[in-house]
Amino acid sequence: MADIHERRIVVLISGSGSNLQALIDALNTPALSQTRIVLVLSNRKAAYGLTRAQQANPSIPTAYLGLQPYLKANPDRTRYDYDVEVAKIVVKEKPDLIVLAGWMHIMSEGFLDVVCGEKPFDGEEKVQKPIPVINLHPALPGAFDGAHAIERAYEAFQKGEIAHSGAMVHRVAKEVDRGEPVVVQQVEIKEGEPIEAFEERLHKTEWEIIVKGAAKMLDEVAPIQSSRRLMDFFSRHTPFK
Repeated sequence: MADIHERRIVVLISGSGSNLQALIDALNTPALSQTRIVLVLSNRKAAYGLTRAQQANPSIPTAYLGLQPYLKANPDRTRYDYDVEVAKIVVKEKPDLIVLAGWMHIMSEGFLDVVCGEKPFDGEEKVQKPIPVINLHPALPGAFDGAHAIERAYEAFQKGEIAHSGAMVHRVAKEVDRGEPVVVQQVEIKEGEPIEAFEERLHKTEWEIIVKGAAKMLDEVAPIQSSRRLMDFFSRHTPFK
């Protein structure tokens, strides 16, 4: 089946990997067809998402690179250099798409410069085709950028400042959480409910939209083969009696 284009994703995580699990569960279903996660990279060594990747069937390769250990081992390097190093690891996997799924580290321009082909990643070699990067953020566009978005939205609701919150998948830009939205979905905050209940419903929404967002971007940059082409392929390679 080498003729069939396989869409490749690299996923960056920092924690439990529940959003990663949503992607794993969707692989090669109608929700995310002809797709493989070729690497899961974490900036935290104990992130359970690494275990999720290793226990997937088939197992997904993993990598770890932490900011502080990197800086300690390379005292002449900076956070910018770390982000370039992360980008180097990622682009060597030749992904069609990079997904930040609970990646708790704000990327500097160093990362985007490499994956967008503006900066060499291996001597003089540059990425020929910019690799899109998407991020999952538990808030609506323009609201509650940065950390603790769920808690801040819940507090704003209690004060009567907002009627609902939501979650989005957006392209990663150099401004934090301000890239172009790819998928946006509102999430109700119910009067009198504890924050845990709101958070649980919001996470379920995240699991849905991260798959939708990945599929939408892949369909844009690496469209799946048409049914006719697939039928032609199988007619050439399947023995009929």
